[in-house]
Amino acid sequence: MTIINASVYIICCNEEQHIGRVLENIKEFSEVILVDSGSTDQTLEIAKRFMNVTIYHQNWLGYAKQKAYALEKCKNLWVLNLDADEELSDELKQDIKTAINTNTCDALSCPLSEVFLGKVAHKYSKHADKIRFFKHTHGKYNLDVLVHESISIKGKVKHVNGVIYHYGLTSIEAMIKKNNEYSTLAACTKFTQHKRANMLKMVFSFIFAFCRAYFFKRFFLHGIRGFIHSMSIGFYAFLKEAKLYELEVTEQK
Repeated sequence: MTIINASVYIICCNEEQHIGRVLENIKEFSEVILVDSGSTDQTLEIAKRFMNVTIYHQNWLGYAKQKAYALEKCKNLWVLNLDADEELSDELKQDIKTAINTNTCDALSCPLSEVFLGKVAHKYSKHADKIRFFKHTHGKYNLDVLVHESISIKGKVKHVNGVIYHYGLTSIEAMIKKNNEYSTLAACTKFTQHKRANMLKMVFSFIFAFCRAYFFKRFFLHGIRGFIHSMSIGFYAFLKEAKLYELEVTEQK
């Protein structure tokens, strides 16, 4: 097995369902930093089976700050961020090796493919591109956002076709739970930025988000799964505006 000289950093809590898969998938990386915020299941016991994994404990700081903490623990120049419920395609692994060997860019942007209800999205669906692999010295998190954290890169970003598979949407219940949590955090971020909700946004945010997912991103190719997923995305957009309005009402009281 050829060792990949890069660090992978993962934040987690109670991920026994997924953690073994992702760690097996990245066992050829020279270093894996796992920052746990208080797992009470078998997550850490599973992680300890992998020789390249170093485990840290950090009480929950929020998504961006937690990932920034994990990033600072990495020793290699090249770093890869994964969630505990994700997995690299073989093609992306090769893209990563090529980036390290050629050193012609400072970051890779790759598609994130959702595995919804046990099935990978249609190959002709459009996926959101994410910067997950980059030079440690060229990337930084915006610590002011509470959710949908992303890396800002100073340097050249190369787009590749290798994908990251996301297995987090194992059920509709899990999807709704995630929407509820993330919409609260997104609304709080908007509120602190002094943004205000209005009726037009509540109405049209749902319609726009649904149509964007179902038609523009071609989720319709995923059959009933794609319709359900698109409806969920629309409802999430609505929830962000509704919860922003709720914060405004609470403040007035």
